Amino acid sequence: MNISFHVFSGTGNTARVCRLLADRLEADGVHCTTSPIAGSTRHPVVKCDCLVVGYPVHAFNCPSPVLDFLRNLPATEDRIPVYLVQTSGEPLSLNRAAAARPERLLRAKGYDVRGCFWYVMPYNIIFRHSDAMASRMWRVVQRRVNTDVMTISSLSSARLDCSIAARIVSRLLSIEHPGIRLIGRGFRSDDRCIGCGLCADSCPQENIRMADGRPVFGSGCAGCMRCSFFCPVDAIHISILDSWRVNGRYDFDAPCATDDEVCRYCRRSYLDYFHRNEE
Repeated sequence: MNISFHVFSGTGNTARVCRLLADRLEADGVHCTTSPIAGSTRHPVVKCDCLVVGYPVHAFNCPSPVLDFLRNLPATEDRIPVYLVQTSGEPLSLNRAAAARPERLLRAKGYDVRGCFWYVMPYNIIFRHSDAMASRMWRVVQRRVNTDVMTISSLSSARLDCSIAARIVSRLLSIEHPGIRLIGRGFRSDDRCIGCGLCADSCPQENIRMADGRPVFGSGCAGCMRCSFFCPVDAIHISILDSWRVNGRYDFDAPCATDDEVCRYCRRSYLDYFHRNEE
């Protein structure tokens, strides 16, 4: 069986999860190819037996580059099975609604959406999780992946249902798509900037150019936060969202957080998620 992964990943969390899924599938003899979803790049889908689309949840919605990718997919009469892979920074059930629009777009083009897998990974905006929290999240992913691999390799169903209320909230917050393009124009660097150009070179939307040794931000931002998260000197300010800025990689190999060390924000939801998936 051939499986084609197409992944949008701002700071690497979704790519990390999808890479683990692909590695486990290949260990079972399944051939996998992986392609990044980037704003200005055409994304041909090679002939495959199954399609996997991975993305982070942005404001309880699917990111705009992924929706654009799905809109540009060719229609099919072959009922190709598709699985969605979502990552979010918190285990709130509202995140389930992010699959609604991708599912609708895929079904309209003749694809057979078999299910959606949802994993919690650390924030790259709002606040910084501890490395211990990130490590515990990753431990849960590693445990859950085995079951999800069996579902994909057998082309079974894995529904991710969400309430009507969640869909309404998600739809209302889809204003994030035009909003982040406007907010992104206000991103800037401060005097710590060393002109390395990493932000411009790595932007998946090709929305950043260098001028006089400083980044200049355009109107195509998708809010992935790759520029601010990976800036080696933490010099990029993200406009009105700057109080939510997170900078620097997480250590997924750190000792896992104990229950007492779980963050206070959405604490009960995190504990429920951990306990449910660690049994």
